[in-house]
Formats: sequence, structure tokens, C-alpha cells
Amino acid sequence: MTAKALMFMGTGSDVGKSLIVAGLSRALANRGLKVAPFKPQNMSNNAAATASGGEIGRAQALQARAARIAPTVHMNPVLLKPESETGAQVIVQGKRVASLKARDYFKQRQQFMPAILQSFQLLANSYDYILVEGAGSPAEANLRHGDLANMGFAIAAQVPVIMIGDIHRGGVIASLIGTHAVLDIVDRLQIKAFIINKFHGDPQLFSEGYSLIEERTNWQGLGVIPHFPEARNLPAEDAVALEEFTTTNSDKPLICVLRLPHIANFDDIDPLRLEPSVNVHFLHAGEPLPSKCQLVIIPGSKSTINDLAALRANGWDIDVLAHARRGGKILGLCGGYQMLGHWVHDPLGIEGKAESVKGLGLLDVETTLTPSKTVTPTTAIHCASGAIIKAYEIHMGKTTGPGTLSPFARVEGNAEGATNARGNVIGTYLHGCFTSDGFRHSFLKSIGVTVSSLAYDRLVEATLDDLARHLESHLDIQQLLNLAETVPS
Repeated sequence: MTAKALMFMGTGSDVGKSLIVAGLSRALANRGLKVAPFKPQNMSNNAAATASGGEIGRAQALQARAARIAPTVHMNPVLLKPESETGAQVIVQGKRVASLKARDYFKQRQQFMPAILQSFQLLANSYDYILVEGAGSPAEANLRHGDLANMGFAIAAQVPVIMIGDIHRGGVIASLIGTHAVLDIVDRLQIKAFIINKFHGDPQLFSEGYSLIEERTNWQGLGVIPHFPEARNLPAEDAVALEEFTTTNSDKPLICVLRLPHIANFDDIDPLRLEPSVNVHFLHAGEPLPSKCQLVIIPGSKSTINDLAALRANGWDIDVLAHARRGGKILGLCGGYQMLGHWVHDPLGIEGKAESVKGLGLLDVETTLTPSKTVTPTTAIHCASGAIIKAYEIHMGKTTGPGTLSPFARVEGNAEGATNARGNVIGTYLHGCFTSDGFRHSFLKSIGVTVSSLAYDRLVEATLDDLARHLESHLDIQQLLNLAETVPS
């Protein structure tokens, strides 16, 4: 079997590439086709664990779910996880291979192209169609040399490209025609068509603009997709989505999440923000913890020590400690769990210089960061309620101490996480725990929340089906598939 492939690029970040690939994956799966998502290079601290113990971007895991297949490391062979403003952890085919400064990565990134092409070929041998997602925009001509994520891959793998423009932002005509203008002739000819996404209002009013794009670019227009508001039910890939969660003007019980500079796996919070009985608020830098907050969540972090310093710089340590003294509930997830202990030790300088840093001291544990990385899907039993938790672990370091004798959960009979003697401070490495309805309902009841009947997994599945129907209604799917080309063997 040799698949046909199409690549979806955008005029910028957050134009809807991930969502369109997910929706098309479900639409093609509904037609009985075997389809796989693929993103050559992703940059995100929202990662998912595969059954093989590797990690990929969470967007590709969602797209695999849309296609009704299990995610594999070959769907996102290069994942960059930012650890600082100028550097990132480099994950290749699911495994960490290095931590590199941006400048160093750009110098040597072409060495990762063989792994990308190998993963792509492996998928091509097993599926009918591969839907490839680009990253950012191919119009960044200064980054074209050595590119892995956009036209560099499309040319190397001979995959035809469809451009996506976001009309909601304004300037979609200029962004599409401008992209055409800055590309060289070889790249320009690789793009076959365009899609207008996130449209509001009467599409007939855009007919002249649509024709102008076709005329100036010689790309085929495939349709205008109206805004799909139900997308909020799906996990977001980019931290830009956190900008939406900024309100506290509600009488509902308030859950506050510290927006750390290197926040990771923030989709852990998605099931909570969809609960109608609570209000989830992400605290921004310098914003104090509201007195009416009932639960503080310290989320995952790609750089625990640096984010612990930022937490203190924002004065959140004072707020969190006061909240704990009042009996308020605090939950630390992964890096947040590490921060709740007495110490975070980094003897090998994994996150920077070798040092030991005092934690918040709310849990009787300490963490030592190690080069080895735990990446695994996990099923656990919540100690307090007996609820089953389906989750995953992605972390570097080992947490030990007397606090682990009062665990949060048990995994195959072994203790996981820690709680304090009072029971109001909890730490765990279990990402995605709130997707398990029974656990989520039990946990919310413990802070006095009247829980709803929300079934999170069923909602995600229904939303993917709705998204597929949405795309079927506004795109000629067969016309789109006609543009796909067979992957060279």
C-alpha cells in the first residue's frame, strides 16, 4: 500500500491547520478510508504519550483520534519543547536527543530530515491518505534554508500543498497573495489550492476577494469555512488559546491556574473549563490570587526551576502559602508537583546551572532532576475516591520523601504522587487525569462543586463528528482529494 498525501500550510500560526486536519481525518475515516496525520516538525509543550513510550505533539494525538487510530511517534517525528526563550528540548521519533539553543538547532536541523522522511514513508506504507500539517507560515523566507516544517519538507517528499488563510484576523487577501509573492518559483508551484477559514457572515460578500486571490496566485479556491465555535471543546495546541481564560466575574466556584512562563500540557485543564458549574481563570504575571479562589492549580512546566523563580517573582508563593493555611485546596501537576516539595535538585544542570532550589515546602517531598525521562500512558486508582484515572506521564526527575506515603493514586499497586497531612495539598505526575469523568466529579465534589453530567470523552468524539460534517458542508472533499499525490516509494 502506498498512500496519497496532501499538506496543509497556513499564512500564520493559529489559522486552523490543526483543526482542519483533525476534521478531515474524521471525515475520511467516516468514508472508510485509512488516514493518518503527520507533522514533520512541531513546537509545543503540549505533548502526548504514545503506547511505545514516545512523545508527540498533542495536536497529532487528537488528529489520530479523529482518524480512529492509535497515535505513534512517526506522526510527529521532530518535536521541539521550549525550555527557555532561546532554547528547546529536541524530541526525535519520540525520544529526547538533545537540548539546543535555537541558533544551534537551526545550524544542524537538516540532520533530522532523514528521520522525518523515514517516518513519513513508514506511514505511507500503511495508509490510504496522509494529511500533513505545516507549522507557522512558509512565508518566513528567512527560515527557508534547511526548513523541515513547511516547504522544505513538501519539496523533499513531493507533497502538494493547500494554503489556509484566517479571515477572522483580517487581511486574508494580503496574507495569501503576500505568501505567494515571497515564495520562490519552485515552492510557489508546489501550492495547488487555498482555503478561507473562520468566516463570519455572508460568504457571498467575499466573492470578489476570493476571485482576486485565485487570479493573483493561480491557486484553486476550495471553499470558505465558517467559524466553528465548538472548537473550544477540543484540546488547544498553542498557548495563545489561554488568552481566552481571563475572567473572574462569576458567582461560580473559582479555580485558578498559575500561567507559568514555560507552562506545559495546559490541556490538563480542558475538562475543568468545560464544566458548567465552575469558572476557570488563568492568572497572568503580577495578578494576585483572588480571595474567592477555591482551588489553585500549579500546572506542568518545561522548566521547573525557572518557573518556580517566576512564581516567586509574581508573589504567587505568598498567595499560595496563605491559601494553604486557610485550608484552600492546591493541586500540583507534574512540574507543579515538584514545586510543592521542599527542594528541587538539579545536580547535572539539566535545566541550566547545577543547583538546588527551595520549593514551596507544602509537601514533604523533594525532587532530583535526572536525564532519563518517563513517558508512558497510565491507568491509576485515585486513593481518596477509588475512581479509575486514565492518564499519562511525561516528566524528568524522581520525587521522594515521607509525603509519598500518603499518595494521590496507585498505579499497579504502587504509590503515585503525594498529599499533605491536612489533605488540602496534592501533587501528582498524572497528566490528563481530569478527562476521567468519575475522578473529575469526585475531585470537584471535594471542593464543594455541584458536578454536571459532562462526559468529556463523549463530548470530544461528538465534536470531531460535528467538525467533519462542518467541513463536508463547506468544502468539496472529493475535489480536495483529487489534488493528493501518491507518495514516492
